Amino acid sequence: MRVTLSFATTADGYLDDNTPERLLISTPGDWEAVHRLRAGHDAILVGAETLRRDDPALLQRDPAVRARRAAEGLRPDLAKVTVSRSGRLSPDLRFFTEGDAERYVFSQNEIPDLKNIAEVISTDGLITAAGIVTELEKRGIGSLLVEGGAQILGMFLAEGMADTVRRAVNPRLTLGPERGGARFVFTPPPDAACQCEEVDGMEVTTCTLRPDTSTEDLGYLAQAVAAGRLCTPSATSYCVGAVVVLPDGRTFTGYTHETSPTHHAEQEAIRKALDAGAELLGASIYSSMEPCSQRSSEPESCTQLILRHGFARVVFALYEPDCFVACRGAQTLREAGVDVRVYSSLAEGVREANAHLQ
Repeated sequence: MRVTLSFATTADGYLDDNTPERLLISTPGDWEAVHRLRAGHDAILVGAETLRRDDPALLQRDPAVRARRAAEGLRPDLAKVTVSRSGRLSPDLRFFTEGDAERYVFSQNEIPDLKNIAEVISTDGLITAAGIVTELEKRGIGSLLVEGGAQILGMFLAEGMADTVRRAVNPRLTLGPERGGARFVFTPPPDAACQCEEVDGMEVTTCTLRPDTSTEDLGYLAQAVAAGRLCTPSATSYCVGAVVVLPDGRTFTGYTHETSPTHHAEQEAIRKALDAGAELLGASIYSSMEPCSQRSSEPESCTQLILRHGFARVVFALYEPDCFVACRGAQTLREAGVDVRVYSSLAEGVREANAHLQ
């Protein structure tokens, strides 16, 4: 999933003030730019405190964008997402009452008042950015715009789950600690590619934290999907293909049960790389299906194997269906700091290779 963080602050870094009134930080021209940014995403996320404080509707108001989405078979408004650890959300909020959109609420608690209004996604304990991204991807969300508040923005940055950050500063607005509410300061990492511009009086900095690797990813992933078709169908396992790509450009390909009746595709590709004397630290692995997180045929799952060898990136096409176990490979990898990318555009080829299990 492509994740963008977007927020506006005062000159001294405040996202809002400590009064009940809604503070307008952005200028009209900057708001127009933000709405254009929204139009390029599948979903928009704000925290529950932002909903309670500002009661935003989060609608896509451009008729042309709404018409385009409808023509593509999508609902006119972006999917709306919020996070509420307490579950204190009124169904009367505009988030729930306005617009034609899917609505998702992540919470540690059940929220009976939202039944038939939104999908409440229960979490087992801690709510994480990795968990949010994973669950949204499973529901078909390919890009997410995160607009705050401070805790949400900080969570995504701390977990390394942001690809792009857009920070807009109003240089003429200063609150100070006597009026300031939530404060959020973003310091770009040294390797970030940042561009600065002036937008209707706002100082806007856009930083790319992780470059777009989709072209390269789709090429290697297509090879993995093709390798999965070489697998002999089995009633007890998926047909999967995998490609290991080393930092020096060498590649190693494998598929399920290629050399052993208990080996998964990732094991086969990794074994070939190790036999060639390869160093796997920092390598990438492309698998047609989400790496398994638990199994009975061998003591170590493919997720554990990938983590043990220090892979930096994992790319796959299809989340593992709940046929044998409830897999959580992607989330486990993300929570361990691995960059996980999912390209569902290639998922149909994986389903075809596993038609025997459907």
